[in-house]
Amino acid sequence: MPRRLFPATPSKLASFADCPRRYRYAYLDRPTPARGPAWAHNSVGAAVHAALRSWWELPVPGRTTAAARQLLYSAWSPAGFRDAEQAGRWRARAAGWLTDYVAGLDPADEPVGAERQVAATTERLALSGRVDRIDSRGDELVVVDYKTGRSACTDDDARGSPALALYVLGVRRTLHRPCRRVELHHLPSGTVAAFEHTDRSLANHVRRAEDVAEDIGAATAALDAGEDADAAFPAVPGRQCGWCDFRPSCPTGQAAAPPRETWSFLPEEPAAGAQPPPAS
Repeated sequence: MPRRLFPATPSKLASFADCPRRYRYAYLDRPTPARGPAWAHNSVGAAVHAALRSWWELPVPGRTTAAARQLLYSAWSPAGFRDAEQAGRWRARAAGWLTDYVAGLDPADEPVGAERQVAATTERLALSGRVDRIDSRGDELVVVDYKTGRSACTDDDARGSPALALYVLGVRRTLHRPCRRVELHHLPSGTVAAFEHTDRSLANHVRRAEDVAEDIGAATAALDAGEDADAAFPAVPGRQCGWCDFRPSCPTGQAAAPPRETWSFLPEEPAAGAQPPPAS
């Protein structure tokens, strides 16, 4: 019988690579163990992504900076913020990033895809994922990923991202066009980090992804054979346990690090009276 392909997404593989126990909690245990509270930086990122997706869905004449701001307001959630005042302040900051970003876009330069699902297969994996944006530049397609985190991205970040590499494979297979370039668009700083993949660099990412999938399969088989769940999927304790979504369900994580405030990963705010950095 042919070997069954392991269904994988970038987030699924990353979850196991970071902490096998977190993977088990997220993808195997049912009912899913209790999660911790929402995080403010995730609320910011979700609102920005939703606004950009909706902005590209508007008719071309409607793709204005004012529309982008209004779309962000509509998508905004105060979840994870300390209080309403902090949430309102960050909504205004995120709206500024977004309007500066779309001001640098050509509304008529229609992307090939926005929040586009793509898929590909390797010898061991059935890969799938959702790409923030796919641009057409000349004869090739470009994978664009929006970022709203604390730090500007680097070209090394773009080169080393397993998700972006797997998206390239998915774009090639799904849209049947050449694709090599990946870009990280960091809205808070207005910077773009980029890398152009080669067959070799993609093969390296595929090999690492297949190795992770192999480890997942071995752990799952051990669990099915009766091995203790915590032994088959051990925790990887460390500082990251302070912000793990499954901290309430993981005694190992609770002992490893104190909990973080749910707004502690927001980008640094400028000092009073200081001018914010340009976004484009």
